[in-house]
Amino acid sequence: MLSQPISVSFDLGGGREVFIETGKLARQADGAVTVRQGNCVILATVVANKDPKEGQDFFPLSVDYQEKFAAAGRIPGSFFKREARLNDYEILTSRLIDRALRPLFPEDYFCDVQVLLSLVSSDAEVLPDSLACLAASAALAVSDIPIKEIISEVRVGRINGQFVINPTRTELESSDLEFIIAATEKNLMMVEGEAKECDEADLIRALELAHDAIRIQIKAQAELRTKKGVTTKRDYKKPEHNEVIRQGVYSFAKDKVYEISRKGSAKHDRSDAYSVLKDELIASFGEEITDADKKLVKKYYEDLKWEVVRNMILEDRIRLDGRKLDEVRPLAMEVDPLPTPHGSSLFTRGETQSLTTVTFGTALDDLLIESAAKSVDSKFYLHYNFPPFSTGEVKMMRGQSRREVGHGNLAMRSLKQMMPKGEYPYTVRVVSDILESNGSSSMATVCAGSLALMDAGVPVPKHVSGVAMGLITREDGKYAILTDILGDEDHLGDMDFKVTGTRDGICGVQMDIKVDGLSMDVMREALEQARKGRLHILDAMYECMPAARPEVKPHAPRMIKLIIDKEFIGAVIGPGGKVIQEIQRETGTTINIEEVGNTGEVSIFSAAKEGLDKAVAWVRGIAAVPQVGDVYEGPVKGIKEFGAFVEFMPGKQGLLHISEISWKRLESMDGLFKEGDMVKVKLVGLDPKTGKFKLSRKALMPRPEGGGRQEAPAEN
Repeated sequence: MLSQPISVSFDLGGGREVFIETGKLARQADGAVTVRQGNCVILATVVANKDPKEGQDFFPLSVDYQEKFAAAGRIPGSFFKREARLNDYEILTSRLIDRALRPLFPEDYFCDVQVLLSLVSSDAEVLPDSLACLAASAALAVSDIPIKEIISEVRVGRINGQFVINPTRTELESSDLEFIIAATEKNLMMVEGEAKECDEADLIRALELAHDAIRIQIKAQAELRTKKGVTTKRDYKKPEHNEVIRQGVYSFAKDKVYEISRKGSAKHDRSDAYSVLKDELIASFGEEITDADKKLVKKYYEDLKWEVVRNMILEDRIRLDGRKLDEVRPLAMEVDPLPTPHGSSLFTRGETQSLTTVTFGTALDDLLIESAAKSVDSKFYLHYNFPPFSTGEVKMMRGQSRREVGHGNLAMRSLKQMMPKGEYPYTVRVVSDILESNGSSSMATVCAGSLALMDAGVPVPKHVSGVAMGLITREDGKYAILTDILGDEDHLGDMDFKVTGTRDGICGVQMDIKVDGLSMDVMREALEQARKGRLHILDAMYECMPAARPEVKPHAPRMIKLIIDKEFIGAVIGPGGKVIQEIQRETGTTINIEEVGNTGEVSIFSAAKEGLDKAVAWVRGIAAVPQVGDVYEGPVKGIKEFGAFVEFMPGKQGLLHISEISWKRLESMDGLFKEGDMVKVKLVGLDPKTGKFKLSRKALMPRPEGGGRQEAPAEN
């Protein structure tokens, strides 16, 4: 017999009620809830092992969000007709939840934790990703897994100047900014989103409104936990600690770590020096040291480096590579480094480098983005590749990682703000290959992508650049904001904050906060410092490529989009596709036709201008409406005793009556024309009975003297 479920609810605003329920489904999980808004239902479960694996020294959290196609009454389109590996949208949603949850667990908690979320019922207007983190947190809240706090997550949009919490799908289409924000009762934890050049004050306002809405959701989760009777959290095995060894590590290595850190050396030189010191440190404990103690030495050594470098930056205002806190590393960039791609650029910032290409395609190359609720085609997409050699490592190449999906998505969302809309005919693919990495390769991708788009001749109006910010704080209130952080600074900092944008505003944001009590004043200061860093990089980008090329490169394919009346779509395609296949075969083009409202969009794609022009004329001829009085030229298609049939426009024939061939009276058609002859004619009328076109050749000839009109023979 099922137990009686426990539920709570809260209002999102505007009468939109959200229900959280536990105790009915998945009762063997450590924690399980359903979250429902409208017809959207998400099932979240969480299970944690009681003990960590032997030798485990990191926190193994896994989060998987998946949408069941049955939730929207659909069957998957794959060969196996079942849900397979997570798609990019599901991976991105999983990452949003993971990044928000991870800081909730104690630093010494190393037990495996698995969070699984399933969309089991879909609502056409409710976006499930804005509810997924709420569901995951609620599942943890009603379990005995030792989390420190409850969190939640909301989306903020701005529609017609008004901020809206968790806007509907329809509302979001007209929103000029979109941020997903996660927070605890007191602190922001994660921010990700995009905007059409919003200013820093808009972002701050969105964060404040989101935090107010999140507090309501946290209160509901706490109420659910109380109703369920969860009052304690499970105990867990703590990692071993040896104060004697820790003191030995600090006394031997503290000053030496400081000397290495303040030299301002390059990444690999610094890494090598740290490695040599580690070996000397281990040797100082003698040959009798056990493997367990050696592991503790290595752990305390990493803790020491974290502490020394942070204090060095806070006290001495010195960074690992010798830069000032607000200084961007040296920049080098060029466009068109590769001869064959349709657009390319090489962007280097310090020890981070991106080689980026742009490729043009047709509508057949659109990216299908599929979810349970709907499937849409995207004309612009970006792929980000992070090979192991970029960091001097050897790793197995096993396909795209979640990190690569997330970094590529941030760059894509940022550049998308400047992409041409409406009638732009091309599908555009951007690929960023990271060749070197020491801090924020995703921001290098944004800069390289902007340069490559302009190099390709994509009419983007402005450059977009990006910069990664860091923050180091201490309990005494001292803090340091770092511009253009290194990889090591990302690891040891309290905030990783990436901001992209133009000279006029923010286009993209990704932020992870690892510290409690981050004030809005510090956030404003970080945003202003990020703006200055972004503008510095933009100045260099404009020097390299001031504006987009006026047209695509000679070797790039040409494309023209024609808008025709809906009634002509069938004529262009022809019976069984005969006409469109003939056009493509004869002109060497690729043609795609899409019905949009009451019109047809015909995209013609070709590598050769001559073939493109020929196909354009052909389609225009088919779709054109003949105008009485216009002059045309076309081949003779058939000859009868009473005249000739001329194809004066593609697919349109008219009768050139024997009486309209010449001002001279003709007795027969013998020897006048043969099939295939080109004849210039004038459209003089439309037969009211048959609807056939009436053509004249003599109307284009000088009238003979006397102006006499000869009688024409009767039509047979």
